Amino acid sequence: MKITFIGAGSICFCPATVMDILQNESINSVDLTVALMDINAKALEISSGLCQKIKAITKRPANIIATLDLEEALKDADFVITAIEVDRYLYWSQDFLVPRKYGFRQIYGENGGPGSMFHTLRNFPPLLHIAKTMERLCPNAYLLNYTNPEAKLVEMLSKETSIKAVGLCHGEAVGKEQLAILLDMKKEDLVTEVTGINHFGWFTKIEDKNGNDLYPLLKQKDQEKDWDIHWDWLALARVMMRTYGLWSYPGTSHCGEYIAWSDAFMKDIDKQYFTDPATQKIWGGGRDPKADWTYVYEKILKKGSETARQMEEETYKKAFDVHEGNLWTSGEYGVPIIEAIAFNKPLKVGAVVTPNTGFAKGMPLGMAVEVPAMVDGNGIHPCETPELPTAINGMIATQGYIHQLVYEAYKEKSKNKLLQAVLLDPTISSYNNAVAMIDEICELQKDILPELNW
Repeated sequence: MKITFIGAGSICFCPATVMDILQNESINSVDLTVALMDINAKALEISSGLCQKIKAITKRPANIIATLDLEEALKDADFVITAIEVDRYLYWSQDFLVPRKYGFRQIYGENGGPGSMFHTLRNFPPLLHIAKTMERLCPNAYLLNYTNPEAKLVEMLSKETSIKAVGLCHGEAVGKEQLAILLDMKKEDLVTEVTGINHFGWFTKIEDKNGNDLYPLLKQKDQEKDWDIHWDWLALARVMMRTYGLWSYPGTSHCGEYIAWSDAFMKDIDKQYFTDPATQKIWGGGRDPKADWTYVYEKILKKGSETARQMEEETYKKAFDVHEGNLWTSGEYGVPIIEAIAFNKPLKVGAVVTPNTGFAKGMPLGMAVEVPAMVDGNGIHPCETPELPTAINGMIATQGYIHQLVYEAYKEKSKNKLLQAVLLDPTISSYNNAVAMIDEICELQKDILPELNW
């Protein structure tokens, strides 16, 4: 078996995935090669060094190779994992700040809102190049993608290639953590099902292990508990449940990207990438633009960290703190899916991102949706899901049209099609601002965006 990880320079993500691989008994029962590939030689060297350390601790015979050559990494691969991003914080800061400068009520700027459209247009060309190379060198391999924006990218890949690609995200697991907090239960005791789109999902079932419906208890707890319980993490979902009847996940910073009124539920939104414009330059000033997402990590911060950046530093420290007796598993679905397919071990996973062929009732056909799936030796099989309330389906359908317009903007090299997508976005401020925003971001990101013209 050959498993290829592209974007292996990710120090916190790649070693954790390799740790999952090397601790899996089934996968290590065969002749195994793990190929690590990145375009950043220094980052790849550090990350692959950590992976070799994990190999030594686990005493596995797996062959771990590191390469800057995409074709070498992909040749004869059985599974390909992608987690790619170039100058993540620099461009993300632009995705977030420029639309807000022009009055767009956008939060976070990752998977929804106008920022996500530029995020998609930056990440799709390299992801498409990977998939096209897979068509030549490993056409039967599965592509397991962790790169955001998951829904837009997976949908566009389905239109452009024949590769079996799904998106994987831990948002559903985060949602279960939120439910456990409000229900005063352990998340392991919850039996759930979800449907929706990535970062805008909905729990259609919340039960205990005896099959008892927990929605009545959840709604009771919601009425009883104070609002100051993890406000930035839970408040929007509580209001959404009161309004639409279902619990949304994975939290305000993500779900809030898809609606216009979520900024009222983010008390620290103006701290993201804050810079004093009178005395500082965030771009071109020699400053590394790191986000201060204190609100995102509120739950973790209560355990000791003082800032979001400190929390991030602790994450990297943990990645390097690999020694015997201190191995862990990531909790991501990628490696369990590989085991289920390769060894025909049937498995149900909580959520995969894949184009809707009719299994997600009420949502647009062809749109990449997030639903549970069964996995076995024959592949990944999305589960049929119940239809969501009309209002939720309406919000999701709007995003489906935005997905299509962003794809057309890419295909036609058209700023006008991108403008149509921006004008459809719920966070829109004005036509003039939309045009100005597009031109400014296209200029800022001209070295990495695909060609776009009016």
